[in-house]
Amino acid sequence: MDATTREGRVLRLKVWGKNACFTRPELKVERVSYEVMTPSAARGILEAIFWKPAMRWQVTQIDVLEPIAWQSVRRNEVGSTMSCHKPQLFIEAQRQQRSALLLRNVAYTIHARLLLTEQARHGDGIIKFEEMFQRRAHKGQSFHRPYLGCREFAADFELIPGDKPLPKPIRETRELGYMLHDVSFDGASAVPYFFQASLFEGRLKVPAPAGRKGMP
Repeated sequence: MDATTREGRVLRLKVWGKNACFTRPELKVERVSYEVMTPSAARGILEAIFWKPAMRWQVTQIDVLEPIAWQSVRRNEVGSTMSCHKPQLFIEAQRQQRSALLLRNVAYTIHARLLLTEQARHGDGIIKFEEMFQRRAHKGQSFHRPYLGCREFAADFELIPGDKPLPKPIRETRELGYMLHDVSFDGASAVPYFFQASLFEGRLKVPAPAGRKGMP
Protein backbone atom coordinates (compact mmCIF):
# COMPACT_ATOMS: atom_id res chain seq x y z
CA MET A 1 0.00 0.00 0.00
CA ASP A 2 1.53 3.32 -1.02
CA ALA A 3 0.90 6.84 0.21
CA THR A 4 -1.59 7.54 -2.59
CA THR A 5 -3.96 4.70 -1.60
CA ARG A 6 -7.34 6.19 -0.69
CA GLU A 7 -8.79 3.16 1.13
CA GLY A 8 -7.22 1.40 4.11
CA ARG A 9 -7.43 -2.03 5.68
CA VAL A 10 -10.11 -2.96 8.18
CA LEU A 11 -9.32 -1.93 11.76
CA ARG A 12 -11.15 -3.35 14.77
CA LEU A 13 -12.16 -1.77 18.06
CA LYS A 14 -14.01 -3.33 20.99
CA VAL A 15 -16.41 -1.01 22.83
CA TRP A 16 -18.64 -1.69 25.82
CA GLY A 17 -20.73 0.01 28.49
CA LYS A 18 -23.43 -0.39 31.11
CA ASN A 19 -26.19 1.24 29.04
CA ALA A 20 -26.77 2.43 25.47
CA CYS A 21 -29.52 4.16 23.53
CA PHE A 22 -29.28 4.30 19.73
CA THR A 23 -32.50 6.25 19.32
CA ARG A 24 -34.93 5.34 16.56
CA PRO A 25 -35.63 8.63 14.71
CA GLU A 26 -39.25 7.74 13.90
CA LEU A 27 -40.16 7.84 17.61
CA LYS A 28 -40.20 11.53 18.49
CA VAL A 29 -41.49 11.69 22.08
CA GLU A 30 -40.18 8.65 23.92
CA ARG A 31 -36.66 7.41 23.33
CA VAL A 32 -36.53 3.81 22.09
CA SER A 33 -33.22 2.27 21.09
CA TYR A 34 -32.45 0.17 18.06
CA GLU A 35 -31.59 -3.41 19.02
CA VAL A 36 -28.01 -2.98 17.79
CA MET A 37 -25.55 -0.10 17.57
CA THR A 38 -26.05 1.96 14.39
CA PRO A 39 -23.20 2.61 11.93
CA SER A 40 -23.42 6.36 12.65
CA ALA A 41 -22.97 5.72 16.39
CA ALA A 42 -19.97 3.49 15.63
CA ARG A 43 -18.50 6.23 13.44
CA GLY A 44 -18.98 8.73 16.25
CA ILE A 45 -16.95 6.54 18.62
CA LEU A 46 -14.13 6.21 16.09
CA GLU A 47 -14.09 9.97 15.42
CA ALA A 48 -13.94 10.64 19.17
CA ILE A 49 -10.64 8.72 19.18
CA PHE A 50 -9.17 10.01 15.92
CA TRP A 51 -10.40 12.28 13.12
CA LYS A 52 -8.98 14.72 10.60
CA PRO A 53 -10.59 16.61 7.69
CA ALA A 54 -8.39 14.63 5.28
CA MET A 55 -10.02 11.31 6.21
CA ARG A 56 -13.34 9.70 7.04
CA TRP A 57 -14.42 6.43 8.61
CA GLN A 58 -16.39 3.74 6.80
CA VAL A 59 -17.95 1.18 9.15
CA THR A 60 -18.15 -2.24 7.48
CA GLN A 61 -19.41 -4.54 10.26
CA ILE A 62 -20.59 -4.50 13.86
CA ASP A 63 -20.39 -7.65 16.01
CA VAL A 64 -22.74 -7.99 19.00
CA LEU A 65 -20.80 -9.55 21.88
CA GLU A 66 -23.46 -9.60 24.63
CA PRO A 67 -27.09 -10.81 24.54
CA ILE A 68 -29.55 -8.06 23.58
CA ALA A 69 -31.21 -6.98 26.85
CA TRP A 70 -33.54 -4.08 27.61
CA GLN A 71 -34.09 -1.69 30.50
CA SER A 72 -36.97 0.77 30.85
CA VAL A 73 -36.24 4.01 32.74
CA ARG A 74 -37.66 7.51 33.19
CA ARG A 75 -35.25 10.34 32.41
CA ASN A 76 -35.26 14.09 32.94
CA GLU A 77 -34.81 16.09 29.72
CA VAL A 78 -35.24 19.71 28.69
CA GLY A 79 -37.85 20.72 26.14
CA SER A 80 -35.76 23.25 24.17
CA THR A 81 -32.19 24.06 23.21
CA MET A 82 -30.05 27.17 23.64
CA SER A 83 -29.27 29.40 20.68
CA CYS A 84 -27.80 32.83 19.92
CA HIS A 85 -31.34 34.21 19.93
CA LYS A 86 -32.12 32.52 23.26
CA PRO A 87 -28.88 32.53 25.28
CA GLN A 88 -30.52 31.61 28.59
CA LEU A 89 -32.24 28.38 29.46
CA PHE A 90 -34.07 27.87 32.75
CA ILE A 91 -33.92 24.14 33.29
CA GLU A 92 -36.64 23.99 35.93
CA ALA A 93 -39.10 25.65 33.56
CA GLN A 94 -38.15 23.37 30.65
CA ARG A 95 -37.78 20.10 32.52
CA GLN A 96 -39.66 17.15 31.05
CA GLN A 97 -39.79 13.58 32.31
CA ARG A 98 -39.87 10.97 29.56
CA SER A 99 -39.71 7.21 29.35
CA ALA A 100 -36.81 5.53 27.57
CA LEU A 101 -36.24 1.96 26.48
CA LEU A 102 -32.48 1.39 26.71
CA LEU A 103 -30.05 -1.41 26.05
CA ARG A 104 -28.10 -2.70 29.04
CA ASN A 105 -24.71 -4.38 29.40
CA VAL A 106 -23.67 -3.90 25.78
CA ALA A 107 -20.43 -4.80 24.01
CA TYR A 108 -19.54 -4.62 20.33
CA THR A 109 -16.65 -5.08 17.94
CA ILE A 110 -16.55 -2.28 15.36
CA HIS A 111 -14.94 -3.10 12.01
CA ALA A 112 -14.05 -0.01 9.97
CA ARG A 113 -11.58 1.34 7.45
CA LEU A 114 -10.15 4.78 6.77
CA LEU A 115 -10.76 6.60 3.51
CA LEU A 116 -9.03 9.74 2.26
CA THR A 117 -11.23 12.70 1.40
CA GLU A 118 -10.82 15.46 -1.16
CA GLN A 119 -9.20 17.57 1.56
CA ALA A 120 -6.22 15.23 1.76
CA ARG A 121 -2.99 17.06 0.95
CA HIS A 122 0.54 16.06 0.08
CA GLY A 123 1.92 13.96 2.94
CA ASP A 124 -1.46 12.70 4.06
CA GLY A 125 -1.63 8.93 3.76
CA ILE A 126 -3.79 6.05 4.91
CA ILE A 127 -0.91 4.22 6.62
CA LYS A 128 0.05 7.31 8.63
CA PHE A 129 -3.52 7.85 9.78
CA GLU A 130 -3.97 4.16 10.64
CA GLU A 131 -0.86 4.24 12.81
CA MET A 132 -2.01 7.42 14.55
CA PHE A 133 -5.41 5.86 15.30
CA GLN A 134 -3.84 2.65 16.60
CA ARG A 135 -1.47 4.53 18.91
CA ARG A 136 -4.28 6.63 20.35
CA ALA A 137 -6.66 3.70 20.78
CA HIS A 138 -3.93 1.55 22.37
CA LYS A 139 -3.21 4.30 24.92
CA GLY A 140 -6.91 4.96 25.58
CA GLN A 141 -6.68 8.51 24.19
CA SER A 142 -9.65 10.39 22.72
CA PHE A 143 -10.63 13.96 21.87
CA HIS A 144 -13.71 13.51 24.06
CA ARG A 145 -15.20 10.56 25.92
CA PRO A 146 -16.86 8.22 23.41
CA TYR A 147 -20.48 7.41 24.16
CA LEU A 148 -23.07 4.80 23.24
CA GLY A 149 -25.79 6.77 21.46
CA CYS A 150 -26.34 9.37 24.23
CA ARG A 151 -23.58 11.34 25.94
CA GLU A 152 -24.63 10.12 29.38
CA PHE A 153 -23.79 6.53 28.38
CA ALA A 154 -20.00 6.56 28.32
CA ALA A 155 -18.19 3.89 26.31
CA ASP A 156 -14.99 2.07 27.21
CA PHE A 157 -12.86 0.93 24.28
CA GLU A 158 -9.93 -1.31 23.46
CA LEU A 159 -7.98 -1.74 20.22
CA ILE A 160 -7.97 -5.28 18.80
CA PRO A 161 -4.60 -5.75 17.05
CA GLY A 162 -4.59 -7.56 13.73
CA ASP A 163 -2.68 -10.53 15.16
CA LYS A 164 -5.16 -11.10 18.00
CA PRO A 165 -8.32 -13.26 17.74
CA LEU A 166 -11.63 -11.44 17.58
CA PRO A 167 -14.13 -11.71 20.47
CA LYS A 168 -16.88 -14.20 19.64
CA PRO A 169 -20.24 -12.63 18.81
CA ILE A 170 -23.54 -13.98 20.10
CA ARG A 171 -25.11 -16.83 18.10
CA GLU A 172 -28.26 -15.01 17.09
CA THR A 173 -29.88 -14.28 13.74
CA ARG A 174 -32.77 -11.85 13.29
CA GLU A 175 -34.15 -9.16 11.00
CA LEU A 176 -33.66 -5.64 12.38
CA GLY A 177 -35.75 -3.73 9.83
CA TYR A 178 -34.77 -0.34 8.46
CA MET A 179 -31.87 1.14 10.43
CA LEU A 180 -30.28 4.56 10.30
CA HIS A 181 -27.06 4.28 8.32
CA ASP A 182 -25.82 7.85 8.65
CA VAL A 183 -26.71 11.47 8.01
CA SER A 184 -25.53 13.42 4.97
CA PHE A 185 -24.54 17.06 5.43
CA ASP A 186 -23.57 17.60 1.79
CA GLY A 187 -26.45 19.94 1.01
CA ALA A 188 -28.17 22.78 2.79
CA SER A 189 -29.76 20.49 5.37
CA ALA A 190 -29.06 17.20 7.09
CA VAL A 191 -30.55 14.20 5.26
CA PRO A 192 -30.73 10.79 7.01
CA TYR A 193 -30.42 7.62 4.97
CA PHE A 194 -31.28 4.06 5.94
CA PHE A 195 -30.60 0.43 5.04
CA GLN A 196 -32.29 -2.92 5.55
CA ALA A 197 -30.40 -4.38 8.52
CA SER A 198 -30.16 -7.99 9.62
CA LEU A 199 -28.15 -9.78 12.27
CA PHE A 200 -26.56 -13.07 11.19
CA GLU A 201 -24.93 -15.08 13.97
CA GLY A 202 -24.31 -11.87 15.89
CA ARG A 203 -22.82 -9.94 12.96
CA LEU A 204 -24.36 -6.86 11.34
CA LYS A 205 -22.95 -6.28 7.85
CA VAL A 206 -22.94 -2.59 6.94
CA PRO A 207 -23.18 -1.78 3.21
CA ALA A 208 -21.21 1.06 1.71
CA PRO A 209 -23.48 4.10 1.32
CA ALA A 210 -24.79 3.85 -2.23
CA GLY A 211 -26.70 7.12 -2.07
CA ARG A 212 -28.51 9.59 0.11
CA LYS A 213 -32.03 8.39 0.54
CA GLY A 214 -34.67 8.71 3.22
CA MET A 215 -36.71 5.98 4.80
CA PRO A 216 -39.06 4.28 2.29
